[in-house]
Amino acid sequence: MTADLKEIAQTSKAWPFEEAKRLVKRFEQSGYPEEVLFETGYGPSGLPHIGTFGEVARTTMVMNAFRVLTEDKIPTRLLCFSDDMDGMRKIPGNVPNGEMLEGFLNKPLSRVPNPFDSEHESFAAHNNAQLCQFLDSFDFEYEFASSTEYYASGKFDAMLLKAVEKYQDIMDVMLPTLGPERQATYSPFLPISPSTGNVLYVPMKSVDAENGTITFDDEDGTEVTLPVTGGNVKLQWKPDFGMRWAALNVHFEMYGKDHQANSNLYDKICRILGVRPPEHFIYELFLDDKGEKISKTKGNGIAIEEWLEYASPNSLSLFMYQKPKTAKRLYFDVIPRQVDEYFQHLAAFEGQDEKAKLNNPVWHIHGGIPPKVDMPINFTMLLNLVSASNASDKETLWGFISQYAEGVTPDSHPVLDELVGYAIRYFEDFVRPTKTFRAPTDQERSALVDLRAKLEALDPSSDGEAIQTEIFTVGKDHGFENLREWFQALYQILLGQDQGPRFGSFAALYGIDKTVEMIDAGLEGKLG
Repeated sequence: MTADLKEIAQTSKAWPFEEAKRLVKRFEQSGYPEEVLFETGYGPSGLPHIGTFGEVARTTMVMNAFRVLTEDKIPTRLLCFSDDMDGMRKIPGNVPNGEMLEGFLNKPLSRVPNPFDSEHESFAAHNNAQLCQFLDSFDFEYEFASSTEYYASGKFDAMLLKAVEKYQDIMDVMLPTLGPERQATYSPFLPISPSTGNVLYVPMKSVDAENGTITFDDEDGTEVTLPVTGGNVKLQWKPDFGMRWAALNVHFEMYGKDHQANSNLYDKICRILGVRPPEHFIYELFLDDKGEKISKTKGNGIAIEEWLEYASPNSLSLFMYQKPKTAKRLYFDVIPRQVDEYFQHLAAFEGQDEKAKLNNPVWHIHGGIPPKVDMPINFTMLLNLVSASNASDKETLWGFISQYAEGVTPDSHPVLDELVGYAIRYFEDFVRPTKTFRAPTDQERSALVDLRAKLEALDPSSDGEAIQTEIFTVGKDHGFENLREWFQALYQILLGQDQGPRFGSFAALYGIDKTVEMIDAGLEGKLG
């Protein structure tokens, strides 16, 4: 990283740079550590979903911005931490073979059997693997961490012993946040029952700081004393947050707005354990198509693999970049716009100055080195081409594309070829079922007949601008005071939808002769 780039980055208003500047200010006050640790958390109680990926993508963006501001002189690391030692409180409704999990309620997720058809030994291991497989497909720089492994291997032992020592201080923070009934039984320590293997939510009979042990009644009433080290005990999730930050010396972590009310508790516990809490970034939650919060256990959002059926990973990264502090619907209907906006930003990048580039989303998506891609046709146009041509395979669509853009082939434009495949799948699953064609009114019929004649008179090689001019002229000649109504009529009658592409460009891509045939079919009511 250059000093000039650093100077420009210091003026950037892009949110990853704003967050990175807070980190820089932190270290200017306290001194830089040997390594700056970024962390994200994952709860494997359900299948990984896009929100989980979003934390890693966004945290990576902040980490890349931090590297620019420090001229890449300070080592950084991203730790993706799975809370797989949590007890399974309920059986997720979106997993196969759910009945096989019924006898494992309250067992740590890493000890719950795997209900999926995969080789992994546990429920958590399967979900962890799904997460890593996806993150690997993005080439993220990260290190995966398992709560079970960290507790069992002793990586948390020193801080757990400190938590025993500071037991009352932690209780003094937690108890005021609880109701009277919960206060009577609360403990920050959750022992793993030596008899059943369950995660126990039981009060402590005694806490021995000198020996690092806790004493409690097991499920059968037997009094048990266990060391808090070696994986015998885990912490309640709120104290666990603060303990983990302290044990690992985490410097930056982002999480959803559902954690906002507890963020102060995490900080307090981290300080009680003698470590400065990390910098935080709290993002808004994603909503499903009904405006409800997305949940892993409900499975009411888009699964990671579902987005990738219809669009590239880069389009998903763009969705994550945009307005992270604004609640956004995350559903299939947002995909086409994200795809097209990604390529628009990519096309603009090359001609921008350095300041504009640092504010361009693709800089953050690609870590400062976005690819050069020529995209002569956008996703929305491809969807309409699939609609008009009834194409169900790439070869048919490429026949139109090759006529429209000379020299453009699947080999010369592999990214466009990939987009063609996405468009076919998206159209079949989401566009075709919603299409509704209507018959033209008398005014519209007269205009369509006139448009057909004007298109037939055009040179077959006419470009989109020439065709668009004729469409405008016909609309004006036939008394459409608001030309939007004329274009909407074209979309509804010829494409079976309320909105569509720039019609002249579409006709140039589809072909004037094919467009004339489509008008004939629309006039005869044969498109539906």
